[in-house]
Amino acid sequence: MTKEFYKKTFDGIELYAKIDSPEKPKAVIVLVHGLCEHQGRYDYVTQYFNSKGFKIYRFDHRGHGLSKGPRTFYPNKDAIIEDVKVFVDLAIEENPDLPVFLLGHSMGGYAVDCFGTKYPGVVKGIISCSAWSNDTDNDIAIPEGLDPTTYLENTLGATVCSDPNVVEAYLNDPLVEKRVSIGLFYAGKEGHKWLAANARNFTDPVLVLHGLNDELIPEKFSRQFFERIGSTDKSLIIYSGLAHELLNEPCKDMILGHIDEWLTERI
Repeated sequence: MTKEFYKKTFDGIELYAKIDSPEKPKAVIVLVHGLCEHQGRYDYVTQYFNSKGFKIYRFDHRGHGLSKGPRTFYPNKDAIIEDVKVFVDLAIEENPDLPVFLLGHSMGGYAVDCFGTKYPGVVKGIISCSAWSNDTDNDIAIPEGLDPTTYLENTLGATVCSDPNVVEAYLNDPLVEKRVSIGLFYAGKEGHKWLAANARNFTDPVLVLHGLNDELIPEKFSRQFFERIGSTDKSLIIYSGLAHELLNEPCKDMILGHIDEWLTERI
């Protein structure tokens, strides 16, 4: 069963969302996508987890995909966290008898890391995948004081995945944003400082995943996050030879299987 709808954020922006549910779900996953992409790129992931008994909530970030709002723009570090909270709260409200988990990739991984730091104990556990949890060299190269409503070209495509078919599909996807606002990077920089300063507040069960050959976000960021957080139930997997989009790599079923095993142990 699939439901499509729009949901307003805390500041009134309408976000496009989907709920995909098996007949008798055993748990819920709120899935959070990465920079410039959209929830539709996670159809395979959704189908996989539906087949394992998980109900999936997913949405397009503000200014992404079919959601409203200035394109790829965040006014501050808190906006992305509060947007995630809208759907976590909805999932908990609509499924009071089921455990709710968070799964985020890249900028979505950063979002769920921040959510767990700001709102510990709300969800049953968090999966942080290839998370943008610190400033990359490209972020550092952006000087302060620019107009936040100016834009840079999206240059992520060529190295998102080791599978050339995934790269081609990304580059030709009309819902993949072709530009990124300076304001989004400024919000990210602010969030990265806050995340590092408050990491001990992150106490949820967490599975941290990253590809060793990730050319977009260094895997050391996930190792640093893992070392800093206050969780006692925490697991880290660094996959040798894999690129940024772990959930689209040729061995994605193996990785999804690792996530499924981790989730099932905590239901």
